[in-house]
Amino acid sequence: MYKKIIATFLLIMFFCVGCGKQDEESVETTLSQIMKRGQVVIGVKTDAYPFGYLDKNGNYAGYDVELGKLIGKKLFGAGGRVKFVPVTSSNRIMKLYSEDIDMVIATMSITKNRAQILDFSNPYYVAGQSLLVRANSPIKSLRDLKGRKAIIVFGSTSEQSLRGAVQNLGIIGYRTYGEAYRALKQGKADAVVSDDTILVGYALKDRSVKLLPKRFSKEPYAVAFRKGPESEGLIHAVNTVISEETRNGNLRKILKSYGIK
Repeated sequence: MYKKIIATFLLIMFFCVGCGKQDEESVETTLSQIMKRGQVVIGVKTDAYPFGYLDKNGNYAGYDVELGKLIGKKLFGAGGRVKFVPVTSSNRIMKLYSEDIDMVIATMSITKNRAQILDFSNPYYVAGQSLLVRANSPIKSLRDLKGRKAIIVFGSTSEQSLRGAVQNLGIIGYRTYGEAYRALKQGKADAVVSDDTILVGYALKDRSVKLLPKRFSKEPYAVAFRKGPESEGLIHAVNTVISEETRNGNLRKILKSYGIK
C-alpha cells in the first residue's frame, strides 16, 4: 500500500517541478493559510476510543481531540477556532494531501515508510501493539497465532509487524476498528492486532473480549503534516504545544482523565 502512495506522490512532485520553479517568498505556508482562514482543520478518528471518538452527544472527544484543541488555543487564543474532520487509518494521508485538513492527529505512529511522504511533530505518546481476543480464547501471545487468522485495520502498521513475526498466518483487513471488532465477535478470526491504546476501549466496554497484557512493539504517536518546507512553521508551533503541555503536566492530566496509562 505504501509503495503505491509513495509512487503517486513522486509522480505529483515530478510534474510540479516540470511546471517551473516559484520564488520561495511566493510560496504560501500552511501556517499562513490557517491564520488567513481563521481556523485550523484537523483530521481525527471517530472509532478509536479513548483517543478519538464521538461522545453520546455526537461531539468529538478523546486525547487526540484535546491535543487538537490545545493547538487551536496556541494559534488563535482562548477561542480555539478548530474544525475537526473524521478520518480513518486508510484515508487520513489522502485527506491530508487533498488539503481537506491541515494536519492529522489520529493515533498515527512514526514509521520509515510514512516519513518518506509525511512530516511529523515530536511524539506526544508511545503506544504498543497487542492482541484483542475473545474472553474464552486459548491465545496467550503473538506466537499462538501461528496457523490462525488475525484481523488488522487497513492503513495501520499491524500488517507489516505480523508478516515478519508470525508464520502461516491468515490476515483479514477492515476499514475501521468497529468493523474489525465486530468481525472478531462473529468468529471470523482469532484476534484483532492493533495499538493497545485503541483495543483497550473495547475490552473496557465488553467483557466478552479481552486485551492481552504483552506488547510486542513501540508505536510513537505524532501529528502528521504534508511533507515540505511549507509545513515547517506549523510543525514548530505544534512542537511548542507538545513541549509546553508536557512540561506543565497538562497532557498527563488529560491522559489520566481518559484512563490512558
